[in-house]
Amino acid sequence: MTTLLVNTIFRSTEGEGIHIGTPQIFVRFQGCNIGCVNCDTKESWDFDVSYTMSLDEVLEKVETLSQDSIKRVSITGGDPLHPSHVPSLIALVKELKARGYYVNIEAAGTRIVREVFDLVDFVSYDYKTPSTTVKTSKETLVEFLKAYGPKAQVKAVVADKKDFEATFDAFHFTRSKDAPLVPWVLTPCFEPGEEFPMERFQQVVRLNENFGLPFRVIGQQHKWVYGATAKSV
Repeated sequence: MTTLLVNTIFRSTEGEGIHIGTPQIFVRFQGCNIGCVNCDTKESWDFDVSYTMSLDEVLEKVETLSQDSIKRVSITGGDPLHPSHVPSLIALVKELKARGYYVNIEAAGTRIVREVFDLVDFVSYDYKTPSTTVKTSKETLVEFLKAYGPKAQVKAVVADKKDFEATFDAFHFTRSKDAPLVPWVLTPCFEPGEEFPMERFQQVVRLNENFGLPFRVIGQQHKWVYGATAKSV
């Protein structure tokens, strides 16, 4: 029997990136060892077996939430692409595709998992900025874009000018290597416990203007609506 570690499954609208506002079902995997310091779902880090669900249980929950009207699923985490998750993840994606779902995967930007990326409809690939304390290989990013650019976005959480400049440098690196141009999305950092950080949003918008508008600045809609600490919304 195929089992998965799943933190939660819920219905909402996409809160960030180019598909913002799109209704979909979220399947959040449990377990991540990447360690971004500004992660807003640290409760999904532990590889806790108490979160075990069978594949049939996951699919039943997705179908119930879908109500035959929402045929999009976003797989997130945690880190759904951690090697320990990949076999069950592939089984899940194959079954969702067989049932007619459009499948998006949230990729942490630390690895390319071709056997998953080949199956899904869309990949949201993180570029990890300095404030996360995690590093994304620019060479791996180029490799990813050349293979999957037509169905991808690159997303970066930006806390300050240093984060912006690092993202701008990575963007130009990929262009210098003839990687295809895809949507690059800047997400101004909005941490749990914060009031809406208006000045930070304005700074990111101004920096983008000053650097020639290479990016789309898209905040996290679910945090504006429900607050930065709300879960599964």
